[in-house]
Amino acid sequence: MTVYSKIIGTGSYLPPQRVTNDELAAQLASKGIETSDEWIFTRSGISARHYALPEQNASDLAIAAASAALEMAGKRPDEIDMVIVASSTPDCHGSFPSTACIVQQKLGMNNHSAAFDVSAVCSGFVYAVSVADAFIKAGNHKNVLVIGAEVFSRILDFQDRTTCVLFGDGAGAVVLTASNEPGVLSTKLHADGSHADILSIPGKLAGGAVAGSGYLHMDGQAVFKLAVSVLEKVATEALDAAQLTPLDVDWLIPHQANIRIMKSTAKKLGLPEEKMVVTVDQHGNTSAASIPLALDAAVRDGRIKPGQNVLMEGVGGGFTWGAILARM
Repeated sequence: MTVYSKIIGTGSYLPPQRVTNDELAAQLASKGIETSDEWIFTRSGISARHYALPEQNASDLAIAAASAALEMAGKRPDEIDMVIVASSTPDCHGSFPSTACIVQQKLGMNNHSAAFDVSAVCSGFVYAVSVADAFIKAGNHKNVLVIGAEVFSRILDFQDRTTCVLFGDGAGAVVLTASNEPGVLSTKLHADGSHADILSIPGKLAGGAVAGSGYLHMDGQAVFKLAVSVLEKVATEALDAAQLTPLDVDWLIPHQANIRIMKSTAKKLGLPEEKMVVTVDQHGNTSAASIPLALDAAVRDGRIKPGQNVLMEGVGGGFTWGAILARM
């Protein structure tokens, strides 16, 4: 009997501090940085983003999203036998203990389930779901909680208007379970380390402090060009692996980084924009959280229905990219 991994619950969380483009522009103007709502929106499609409160870490956003996903799935925390957190902004700067272990503790899970983080930046959720899918199909785990959680506001240089206006904070989560019904139909992952410098935090830990810059650095034009090049290809690979075509796709959920990249991908795949879930306008780029945030929004408002095919894809620093085709 074929075993599939199936998404049975979704959840999301946005911190309460919502910042519009006009509000951000006013804050930047006080620092001598000029920008505007028009400048931001025409280049990215972003109108607003959310920032975590000072006392909120990635794990706090993660457990809020996870709790909503667990409730939809009808699962207790102690029924989860693996927790995977995708994040580039973990609770601990040295990356341990993992944010997944902290989430496990905060959810009150005492069943010694496996817990670990995945670092693939904006592709992190796609990578994490692919890992969960493999463990479930291998028969090693039954219920896996996958979370994308980010507090990118902590790593933004607010003297650099080309990056600080693009990112926001948030978390999204899914519960995958072993099923006899088709769920995750295919996954495809790629990376090219030769492009590591175009999107990175170049600082390193040395002597208990950060040596070099601890802020996000991005070559926007290079990222844009590479993203447009690889997203259509990896989406086609995922469709081919499932022996499906773009005509079989009910919804496209790209990483919510830039509306121009998203529209370009949909056009190359021959998908109408009406089939694309868009949250970048209100969330900004939330990195590993962006796909599950958009997925949960479309599930909860009724757009995504059981039995529909959802194509999810993303690109991120590393340089990483990947796609998932899932039947809901």
